[in-house]
Amino acid sequence: MSTQSAALIRELSMPPKSMSPKSIFLKSSSFLLTAFLGSALTSPLLADDQTLSLPSGANIGVELIEEFSFSDDQSRHQAILLHPTEADGATHELPKYCILVANAQLTSGRIRITTQDATCIETHDAESNIFTGAFEASAYGEDGQYGLACDDASCTLSPGQAFLITLDESINIDAQNNPSAEINAVRRQANGEGVANPIPSERPNPDESGNN
Repeated sequence: MSTQSAALIRELSMPPKSMSPKSIFLKSSSFLLTAFLGSALTSPLLADDQTLSLPSGANIGVELIEEFSFSDDQSRHQAILLHPTEADGATHELPKYCILVANAQLTSGRIRITTQDATCIETHDAESNIFTGAFEASAYGEDGQYGLACDDASCTLSPGQAFLITLDESINIDAQNNPSAEINAVRRQANGEGVANPIPSERPNPDESGNN
């Protein structure tokens, strides 16, 4: 697990109760996670609530979180951050709250982007599942060639420029332990909710009981 992913787990384990599809998480200037609605034409992602699964060859729409420029003097960027977005040709989708860590290299007029791992959160009402693990995928241009075309001496990729990444192999990432879910369960038991704690949440006042 990368340092970025570990930090995101700590930061995102308690997502806001209500959030619009275009709202954002802000960790720092370089940790921005936005949420978008998935296309109705895409395939379902989760095999069940505890596993994030995608097949080899799945195409996913993404964009950069921050702007990066490439030139002969600066041809490589490491640990760049991507998040899901709608893109033509996408066959699958990721959860709404998801971030990918990748490297990018300008080579022979193409920006070659390869991802290493992912951290995603799938929300269910007040609860959430956290998935983090290896996520190997590569970016392909509109012409179907490996890498994004760059015909100029200096190229810039910015947020809002959607492109596709294709999974090099299938993934099956199990949900991680979620501290916030465990805390919520304890709180519910303390409030007298559920079978685990049959004590009613509202107890009679001892003074009032003595007066009856």
